[in-house]
Amino acid sequence: MTGFISKCVLRSAVLTLAIVATGATAASAADKITIIVGGMEKQIYLPAVLTQQLGYFKDEGLDVELVNSRAGVEAENELLAGAVQGVVGFYDHTVDLQSKGKYIQSIVQFSQAPGEVELVSAKHPEIKSPADFKGATLGVTGLGSSTDFLTQYLAVRSGLKPGDYTLLPVGAGNTFIAAVKQDQIQAGMTTEPTIAKLLQTGEASVLVDMRTPEKTKAALGGNYPAASFYVQSAWLDSHKDEAQKLANAFVKTMKYIAGHSAEEIADQMPKDYYAGNKDLYVQGLAGGKAMFTPDGRMPADGPETVLKVLSTFSKSLQGKQIDLSKTYTTAFVDAAK
Repeated sequence: MTGFISKCVLRSAVLTLAIVATGATAASAADKITIIVGGMEKQIYLPAVLTQQLGYFKDEGLDVELVNSRAGVEAENELLAGAVQGVVGFYDHTVDLQSKGKYIQSIVQFSQAPGEVELVSAKHPEIKSPADFKGATLGVTGLGSSTDFLTQYLAVRSGLKPGDYTLLPVGAGNTFIAAVKQDQIQAGMTTEPTIAKLLQTGEASVLVDMRTPEKTKAALGGNYPAASFYVQSAWLDSHKDEAQKLANAFVKTMKYIAGHSAEEIADQMPKDYYAGNKDLYVQGLAGGKAMFTPDGRMPADGPETVLKVLSTFSKSLQGKQIDLSKTYTTAFVDAAK
């Protein structure tokens, strides 16, 4: 009898351990958060990788996987499909998607300027302003991306119609550079470190600069909140603890950026992000560091500027009432440690 009881106890203990182990595995899997970034090598999205490099996700007890994508629009699609929990991409997607009946929210605002530049190829000195885009092929990271949005705005504001020019998705980095060299595009919008490389070789020059708040106000009429961390509103409603921990980590990173030099920040980044030239990388970061918010908060007039810009050309926004209060929240940044 004693042996029978012992065997029963042993079986029960093994079963209990199995259940506990299974539960722990399930909990561990549930705790993993996948964030897709619209180009991890781009300096505009530097806070995502920097947060990981500094160990701030781990400090919050988070298991975060960063996944790379070529453009913000691809990242947005992965989020809507439920393949990832969050996106590091441009805030303007929250406004655009609401016009299509889909709700996502920015919970940490990384930048108050796009960090983008419209470059014109040295082969086309006839392009002296966006008004000269007529008949040109213009490079963007992807169709439906924020570079697409901003390029359309610059063209329409200069009196052009959509059929007057062609948008070509060429990504960023080497693919963008190749498109310029091969004359596939006559002008295009890109970020650092691609900007610095093309300026150094003399293969392109700056047409419209949106790397700082001041230059952005001149180009777009106000602060343009760009790089951000956004999630689906439905996920946010049921994952407030995770959202708060993510906000804590990202806000800590924004304060790190505000308190350190471009060179100190570059030292924390993976070396392959320098694209073979650390000095150029640091130079580009120093020139555009002012685009980052010091604390992750949304600029006061930012959402209104984004809505104004998108409404200039977007058919999906025509006749729609957009509730900007549902496109972002400062609650998690306000509560960050």
